[in-house]
Amino acid sequence: MTHAVRDTCLCLQTQRAARALARRFDEALSPLALTSGQFSLLVSLSRPVPPPLGAVAALLAMDRTTLTANLKPLQRRGLVKVAVDRTDRRSRLLMLTAAGKTLLRKALPVWRKTHGELDRALSAVQRDQLRAGLLALA
Repeated sequence: MTHAVRDTCLCLQTQRAARALARRFDEALSPLALTSGQFSLLVSLSRPVPPPLGAVAALLAMDRTTLTANLKPLQRRGLVKVAVDRTDRRSRLLMLTAAGKTLLRKALPVWRKTHGELDRALSAVQRDQLRAGLLALA
């Protein structure tokens, strides 16, 4: 049974791949004191109009509580601001500060380089199939 799960379980294989990818991006982003998850969160906030917390949670496939916990270190660093939505006082809007935008501009070339290395490790067909499969599962 152990070998069957190891060799066929989509959940296990996806978790293993996700951990390996996260480690690679964590290492690349470490000089900027960012994790791969924090980078993804900053990117998700880089919009012309500040998004509500619920929309960001949905985009990142996180529950609101987890997102709130992940925002706290970025808030302490002055990279992210959480504001009350003026049109719905129960809702919170998330925005990058000037420092957050500056850090994201520095992180993007690091992400592009690391992502390019991964892209080159796969053929175009493999990349397209992988993206399509992951989107279908998500």
